[in-house]
Amino acid sequence: MKRGFRRFGFAFLFVFIAMPATHVLAEPAYSGDIYADPDASNAGTMENPFAAREPIGAQPGLLEKDAFYGDRNVPAADLQGKLFQGHHWGPIRVASLEKGKENDLVDDEFWGTADTITDPLESMNRAFFHFNDKLYFWFLKPVARGYGAVVPKTARIGVSNFFYNLAGPIRMVNCILQGKGEEAGYEFVRLFMNTTVGLGGLMDVATHGMDLDRYDEDLGQTLGVYGCGPSFYIHWPFLGPSSGRDTLGMFGDSFLNPLSYLAFKYNIGARTYDRINNTSFTIGNYEDFKRSAIDPYVAFRDAYYQNREDMIRK
Repeated sequence: MKRGFRRFGFAFLFVFIAMPATHVLAEPAYSGDIYADPDASNAGTMENPFAAREPIGAQPGLLEKDAFYGDRNVPAADLQGKLFQGHHWGPIRVASLEKGKENDLVDDEFWGTADTITDPLESMNRAFFHFNDKLYFWFLKPVARGYGAVVPKTARIGVSNFFYNLAGPIRMVNCILQGKGEEAGYEFVRLFMNTTVGLGGLMDVATHGMDLDRYDEDLGQTLGVYGCGPSFYIHWPFLGPSSGRDTLGMFGDSFLNPLSYLAFKYNIGARTYDRINNTSFTIGNYEDFKRSAIDPYVAFRDAYYQNREDMIRK
């Protein structure tokens, strides 16, 4: 038993300091309210690096036919690309990231003007941000580009669905903890149907066949719902932006992720593969984001914070 907990602890530590991925560099392109074509020229249009992934379905503007349901349109990648699925992603009231406006905060008629998260570790965070930036250009981007050239998009969408489905217990349990019984029920049905009828989660039949919504809840949001503030900003190497509260949430959610119980090498290998698969859909988005902001670090930090606060309020 002690050996098992020790192995799990080492695996979790490795995820924090040695997983070759950044969750902010591997998300679907975003332009307005729909996914933008990763291969299209959309420089300067990407307002929100933390935009929500809409459920797969027939929606205007989505780019291609469903890999498994030919009569439906889907985004190029309907992914939940985070290490601990459901964590950090959702609609955002975000400051404009255009040049000269990246620090302007949006006035919300109900919540008022958003504040930025405290950043007492800015020097260290900037160093880690720079590290992640180089990691993307020197490792993640070229590997994902080669992978995307070899593996058909249909297969890559199936892989994305699979990893998103694996994190179903995280979403379901946190819905329960937040008192969202109906949403927890939907997440249970999604998990059951996609695991069984959807061939282990490769197909999202809960969305296509049953029109069930997604509820991307996580422990960081749950703590926020019960009044726990974000504490301070942390930009983790490999993992990207987070906060004290959300880092604690990642740790708690990891106990509900089946990948955490694999042997160390398989655990890390699966998470790395998930990240590379996600990135294969979004090459070019990070570059556009950097060009659109005077200070990309500040833009990431403020967008991240506002996004998380918006998710908690829902």
